Parts: sequence; C-alpha cells; structure tokens
Amino acid sequence: MAMTRDALVQALAAIVGVRQVLQRPSELLVYASDGLPGYRKQPSLAVFPRSRDEVVAVVRLLARERMAFVPRGAGTGLSGGALADGVVLLGLNRLTRVLSIDAENRLAVVEPGVVNVHLTRAVAPLGLHYAPDPSSQAACTIGGNVAENAGGPHCLKYGVTLNHVVALTVILPDGEIVTLGSSDGEVDGYDLLGAFVGSEGCFGVALDATVRLTRNPQAVRTLLADFTSLDAAACATSAIIAAGIVPAALEMMDQPTIRAVEASIYAAGYPVDAAAVLLIEIDGLQAGIDEDVVRLQAICLEGGAREVRVARDEQERTRLWQGRKKAFGAMGRVSSHLVVQDAVIPRTRLPDVLRSIAAIGEREGLTVCNVFHAGDGNLHPNIPYNANDPDESARVHRAMQAIMQTCVDAGGSVTGEHGIGLDKLDYMSLIFSPESLDAMCRLRAVFDPDQRANPGKVVPIHACREWSQTAVLR
Repeated sequence: MAMTRDALVQALAAIVGVRQVLQRPSELLVYASDGLPGYRKQPSLAVFPRSRDEVVAVVRLLARERMAFVPRGAGTGLSGGALADGVVLLGLNRLTRVLSIDAENRLAVVEPGVVNVHLTRAVAPLGLHYAPDPSSQAACTIGGNVAENAGGPHCLKYGVTLNHVVALTVILPDGEIVTLGSSDGEVDGYDLLGAFVGSEGCFGVALDATVRLTRNPQAVRTLLADFTSLDAAACATSAIIAAGIVPAALEMMDQPTIRAVEASIYAAGYPVDAAAVLLIEIDGLQAGIDEDVVRLQAICLEGGAREVRVARDEQERTRLWQGRKKAFGAMGRVSSHLVVQDAVIPRTRLPDVLRSIAAIGEREGLTVCNVFHAGDGNLHPNIPYNANDPDESARVHRAMQAIMQTCVDAGGSVTGEHGIGLDKLDYMSLIFSPESLDAMCRLRAVFDPDQRANPGKVVPIHACREWSQTAVLR
C-alpha cells in the first residue's frame, strides 16, 4: 500500500529537512509553469535536496513507493517539459558545486544545479569557457542543458550540449547509480550517454556531469548587418556559409523583435527601421580574422544590407549580444503572454518559410516576432498575445500548428533545442512513424520500465504499448 501524502512529506523531510519540502498551494504556485507560461501544471509537492546523497535517498524513497517524479533545474525551459502534474517535483537547483577543474585536459566536473554562465566565469581565469550558451545561460543549469541537449547562438560552430559532455553519473528511477560515457574517451558498446543527453528527464537524474572546456579564441569580431528586406537577410545567411565561412554565431532578428528590444531596458542600438538584422560573430586566430570581416561585409552588402557595423570594443559587443539574448524578455512589453515555437529547417529554405510564417500571422491577425539561429536553420517564431482572450488564443493555436506543419513540409524537424515536453507531443506523429515512436518507448523502458520519471512527456502515451501504473498521492 502506497504512502499517504502526509507520510511521504514526513519521509522526505527526514532526508532533506522540513524547509526543503513544499506542499502548500501558495508555495507550489511558482513551479506550476516554466519559461513557456501557456502550460500550468501543479505538483503535488516539491522537494529540494542540497547534496548528491540527498538526491539519491529521495529517488530511492520514491522508487520504493513507486511514486512518479519530475526533475527540474532552473525552470527556464520552453516546452513545458519540467512541469509536474500532480506528482512530486524534484528540484536540483541547490546542487551548485563545481566539483573539479582539470585545465590541462580541459575538463570540469559539475553538479546539475550549476548555472551555465557560472561555469564559464569559474574557468575564465584559465583562459577557458564552456561553449554551449543558451539565451537563458544567466539562469539555466547544466543539468537542464543536459536534459534538453541545449544549444545557443554559438552552437553553429561549437555544437550543442552533447558535443561537450563526456560523462555523466546518473541515478536511474529505480535507484541504481550508473556512469555513462567516460572522461578518458570513447567507450565500447551502445552510446548510452548520447541517449541520456536530450532525454528530457525521462531516463533518470544526473548527479554530476563531466564537460569539455574550450580555449578562448585569440580574436573575436562581432558584426551587425541591417537589411530592408527579410528575404535579403535570409539569403545572405546562406551566402555566408556557401562562401566557406563558418561563423561562431549567425543570428537573425526581424523588425517586430528589433522594436521590442529597442523599447526595453535591453536596447542594443539596433536600427528600428530595419526589416531584419543579422548578428554575426567570427572567432579564431588573430591572423586572417580581419580579412574574414572584410569578406563578410562584402557578402552582406552585395546581398542588400544597408550597413554592416563592426563592434569597436568588448563593451559594444556585449551590448549587441545582450539585445539578442534578452529578446524573449523584451517581448514581455508587447503583450501579457508569449508563445514560443522552435523548429529546424534546411538553411536554404529560410526565405520561403519566413514568407509562409508571415502569411500565417497575417491570416490569423497576429504579430509574429522572429528571433533565431539563422546559421543552422533553427527558427523561433514567437507570438505575443493575451491568453485571457479565447478568440485570440484559438488563433494563436491555429497559427502555431500551421507554422509547424510548414516547417515539416520544408524538410524540417519539430524542435531544435527547446525539446518536446508537453508542447510538441501532438507534432511527433508528423515526423515519426508508429514504429519509430514504439522504439522510443522501448528505449525509455530500458532506463525506466515503470515510466515514473517525467511521465507523459516527449512520446505520446498512446504510442507506447504498455505503461505501468505508478502510485499516486492521496
């Protein structure tokens, strides 16, 4: 017989302390949504371990009682993936230690609650940094980045989280502790590390991560190119890559986004009359980098740019990047709610797809703000709206469905970095066959046969042949 709610609260409090277990609705309210406020799910209670041993004890207690749980980091996700619907929320944001730094081999071992940018700050005196840089890097955690296989603007050159994680120590939902990958290099057998990274909390909980560090480049140049045509900016993106230049980052923002940023405290000096801007960053050896700047300027000007500005110093570079990385926050001035889409398309299809997205927005009477990783075709169409207006909410829902279908029809995928979570469950069948979805369920069952870790996420429940019953709180 499963524990009652009160008994579970007492058992958890005995492990982590009374103050680390939240159960009142008012306390749990802040955990009812993530960075995508359109979804709201209330956990039954939330528990916040402060050490590895406490995490292990909590997971093993929940395993004995067959209780479902949802791991959560900083809650900055944009797919509803870290929401706990009537089950236990396991907060990992208090495990914040950088356990070791090996500068010679460029490795660091960190706990899952380490904030992304804090790791870079910790290794900066060594001339190193942690390359994956989601826009939420000032708040998001390494554990959450592992769960979502997070990217960021600089993943165009440096790759996503998976390319920088060499080993994980994880606790499986049944309480077993295993090591995936190795800091010494490749391991034989199945790529279980690759399976775990990006599994969105459905395979277990990371206790620590061994990650690669990257040497700081000798030189960095940041450029801002402004265009009077969205088409021209999109075409310039492909022209840059076709010229053999691989920027560290190649970002695009359209006029609605630019105006939202420039009206906010994050104003970066973007031209508000531009139809679009490209934020381009190249880095590498000092020798030859200025020649690449000249080539980039020529490509953009030949492609229709009015002006290509090069950041004069680190302060101006930081300001340009602040506008891009805080664009989502700036949209809070536009409307009370924001829905964020995330899809990947072939880079050469950018002009066509952006035109289609604009037509969808016009048809539904909505403003679509595009801010995205143009270099790798990772789109982020955002729609500010009032969720308390049923008609507007319905139009937003239709628009998002149409946008996703457009991206799939263009040869794209349903997510680039935000994950499936709750938000994209209905889109999985657009690109995966029933047999593929069933294979995903069988892989999940290897890690979590009872489906207790982050239940109901990523793969539609109807796609799985068997779902074990787990205990619920009373």
